Amino acid sequence: MTPAALLWVKRFRRYMTTERGLSPHTDTNYARDLAALVDFCDKEKLRRWQMLDHQHVRTFAMRCHSGGLSPRSLQRRLSAVRTFFGYVMRERLNAEDSLYRAEKGGNAKEIGRARKKLRECPQIRANPGTDVRAPKGKRGIPDTLDTDRMARLLELPAGGGLIARDRAMMELFYSSGLRLAELVALTLPDLDLKDRTVRVEGKGRKERIVPVGSKAAAALEAWLKERAGMVKAGELALFVARNGRRMSRRSVQMRVAYWARRQGIDVHVYPHMFRHSFATHLLESSQELRGVQELLGHASIRTTQIYTNLDFQHLARIYGATHPRARKKA
Repeated sequence: MTPAALLWVKRFRRYMTTERGLSPHTDTNYARDLAALVDFCDKEKLRRWQMLDHQHVRTFAMRCHSGGLSPRSLQRRLSAVRTFFGYVMRERLNAEDSLYRAEKGGNAKEIGRARKKLRECPQIRANPGTDVRAPKGKRGIPDTLDTDRMARLLELPAGGGLIARDRAMMELFYSSGLRLAELVALTLPDLDLKDRTVRVEGKGRKERIVPVGSKAAAALEAWLKERAGMVKAGELALFVARNGRRMSRRSVQMRVAYWARRQGIDVHVYPHMFRHSFATHLLESSQELRGVQELLGHASIRTTQIYTNLDFQHLARIYGATHPRARKKA
């Protein structure tokens, strides 16, 4: 593709991170997906974005799928394509509007700048990614720990320092259903132990306030006393490493896996499993889907509904193992 065409990818990523507030992880995914589209265009000798049509995007999707891309990843890739072309088309409309206003005002310099900007915008009549859909994949069921194994995992031995920190982290994961990125981003002002709440910045920089359970609050109080002797001056991170600075995601993952092995948990445990268990256990007890959606910070209730499927499978297993008309003969 031409350098001018590639420049639009950079503009799009800058727009998504600065104005839409997308996370670095999402930006990396968009960069990878659009790089795949650029590679496809180069092979098809499509040098400008306006040369790409609906059939090209359909062919692109077929090649990605035949190349081993999962349906879920392909859905994300096509979403990136649609979002990118939506951005380019919107910039074209903005440029046309700027030219109209400049010509109405009669300022020659403004008219010149507006015409130059309009020439740079690809003239795309329709979003080529519209109505191109990935094949439906089988939706995986989240990994969870039952209440007994979760209780065993959280029964850490008595101790201060890093043990107190790790206990507080895992209690907070399970108590409040936090994502890994949300937990490592927490600062001292985010935590209100008096009201037993924590302010969380989720995906898309959307804030929510979630409750902190009594055991998590007690573990956090113990950790804050230990933290005072470990933290570097000026560091506001709630959870810090040995060096007194904010913990990395990888460090948290390693500590969770370490304690799972130490406590004799017979499955691989990772931070997001606390979130899955939090949602599943709440739904089993309350059946309040909307409430769990708010606590998790899901934009769509359809995302939360996966936990109802999990609960049903759990009940189906109990039924199959206990009902006299459902049990299979040995």
